[in-house]
Amino acid sequence: MGKIIAFINQKGGVGKTTTTASVASGMAQSGLKTLAIDLDAQCNLTTSFGITDFKVNTYNTLKGQIELDPIKLDEHLTILPASVDLSAFELEMSAEPGKEYLLKELLEPILDQYDYILLDCSPNLGLVSINALTAADLYIIPLLPHHLSIQGLTKLLEITDKVKKRLNPNLEMGGIVLTQYNKRKVLHRDIAQVVKEHFGQKLLNTVIRENISLAEAPSSGTDIFQYAPKSNGAEDYLILTKEIINL
Repeated sequence: MGKIIAFINQKGGVGKTTTTASVASGMAQSGLKTLAIDLDAQCNLTTSFGITDFKVNTYNTLKGQIELDPIKLDEHLTILPASVDLSAFELEMSAEPGKEYLLKELLEPILDQYDYILLDCSPNLGLVSINALTAADLYIIPLLPHHLSIQGLTKLLEITDKVKKRLNPNLEMGGIVLTQYNKRKVLHRDIAQVVKEHFGQKLLNTVIRENISLAEAPSSGTDIFQYAPKSNGAEDYLILTKEIINL
């Protein structure tokens, strides 16, 4: 039975898509059958895997318009692309009974086909993100080491608590991962300390260091392991992948 992990943060630019894509690729390299699902109307996860031509996507499958048939990239890695139409999903489904459970219902029949299903959430806490949290076993928060990022955590944790109470009692925080981290910067070390004091073991041991290769890889349509296998980014995400598998 596959474990479902949502990567979520309502702030953009925190490395959420990079983390989802890299962990998905890392899991696939470890021989785990992995499905990565793009739940963001900006389609960044889709394009970072070089996918441009597709009919089946998160929008038309969630709406029940088309059969779920993700794109198999290789033996272990499968992607369900996003569509710009996702931006209208919340408005269109506002009167739909049980609208928070659409993703959970979509994934239940295929859970035993995968070891992991990773959800790349959009940078807002609307209906699509609620669907992700309702379907997930764990959520992981990629976090920039900035004061504003910590302030945004409060709102996110309010939402996850409500989803756990009302929609998905099995939902747990998998952890917080610091991204674009530079240990030479006092601010970054201070933020890491604050998060550690507040969240304890929920701050994952792996930090993702600042690394230009991570910014460049998506435009090449390949993952960090193919693009720059010897980079700090590849090294950090391989370690993070192992840590997440052991959660």
